Amino acid sequence: MADADQANEIQARVEAALAAKTPVEIIGNGSKRFYGNPVDAPALAVYGHRGVINYEPTELVITARAGTPIAEINAVLAEQNQMLAFEPPLFGGSGTIGGALATGLSGPRRPFWGSARDMVLGIRLLNGQGELMRFGGEVMKNVAGYDTARLNVAALGTLGIILEVSLKVLPAPPHHATLMLDAGANEAHRYTEQWLREGRPVSAVCHDGENLWLRLSGTQSAVNDALDQIDGEPLKADQAEAFWQSVRDHNHAFFATDEPIWRLSLPPAVDPGQFPGPQFIDWAGQQLWLRGEHAIEALRAQAQRLGGSVSCFSNAPAGVSAFHPLDAVQLRLHQQLKKAFDPQAIFNPGRLYPELEEA
Repeated sequence: MADADQANEIQARVEAALAAKTPVEIIGNGSKRFYGNPVDAPALAVYGHRGVINYEPTELVITARAGTPIAEINAVLAEQNQMLAFEPPLFGGSGTIGGALATGLSGPRRPFWGSARDMVLGIRLLNGQGELMRFGGEVMKNVAGYDTARLNVAALGTLGIILEVSLKVLPAPPHHATLMLDAGANEAHRYTEQWLREGRPVSAVCHDGENLWLRLSGTQSAVNDALDQIDGEPLKADQAEAFWQSVRDHNHAFFATDEPIWRLSLPPAVDPGQFPGPQFIDWAGQQLWLRGEHAIEALRAQAQRLGGSVSCFSNAPAGVSAFHPLDAVQLRLHQQLKKAFDPQAIFNPGRLYPELEEA
C-alpha cells in the first residue's frame, strides 16, 4: 500500500473511532506494549506505515515514517558512518522509530550523547480530532514557537499518532573498546566524572551488581590512550557488543524475570546502596534498576526526596500505576494538553496516567 493510502487508512480509522466514540490502542510492532499502564481498547495498527522518506547525510538529518524498524534506519545510517546518537532499543529488531519516540526510551549512550527528545527536529502527527499536523522541520535551527514535536516524545501516544519523524543524526565514532573494572556501584559517578575531566571518550558506564563496565568510543588514539591509563580488563569486540546490546534491549540476565522491574531516575551522585534488593545501574548512576517486590509508596517517596522518580518498567503489580504520580500543577498541565490534542480521549486511554481523561 502506498504511503498516502496508509496515512489515509489510519486517518479514516481515527475518524471512525471519533464517530463511534470508541477509544483505540495505538500499536506499532508491539515490542514495547508491556511499557506503561494497560489499555482496554481495540488496536489501531500503524506498523505498515514505514520507510525512509528523506536522508541528507551532509545535513545530519533523516526523516522516516513511524512504522520504520530502527534496525532498518541503523542500516541506512551505517552506510554513511552515521548513527542514532540516543541508541534506542531494538527489542530483537522489531522496535520501530515511532515506538522509540512514543516511549522516549534511550540506550546506554544517552547521558553522554543525548536523549531521544534531544534528537527530534520535527514530526507529522494525527491528532485526536482526525487532523493532520506538522511540527518542527528538517533543519537543526528551527524557530517555530512551542516545541510541540518534542512534547510528543514519551507521551505514549496519548496526544496523537506520530506518522513521520525527522531526527538529527551524528557521525559514528570509528573505534570502540570496553573495560570491566573491579569497583563498587557507588563509585560509578565518581569514576565517570574523573574520566570526563580527563577528556576520555566515554560513551557508556554501568554496573551489573558485580563489576563496573566502561565503554569508550572515539578516535583510535583517544581510545588507546584511555586504555593505557584506566585499570580494567578489556573485552573482546564481540563480547563487548553482546553486552551493550543486552543493556540497550533489556535482555541482560538482570531483566530476565517475572518479577516487577522498577526504573529510578536519580540525580548524579546518589548512593544506590540506600535502595534494597538486586540492582542494575546505568547512565553512570542516574538510572537505577531494581528488581522484585517493593513498598511502592515508600520507594517513590524516598526517590522524590532525593530529587528523582520511580516508574514500573515491566510486570507491574496489580493496582500499581506504572508512572510516578504527578503533583496538582503537573496533572492540570497534562490534562490541558490532553484536552487540546485529544479532546474525546480516544488515544491510549490510561496508558500514561489514568487521570488525564478525567479533565
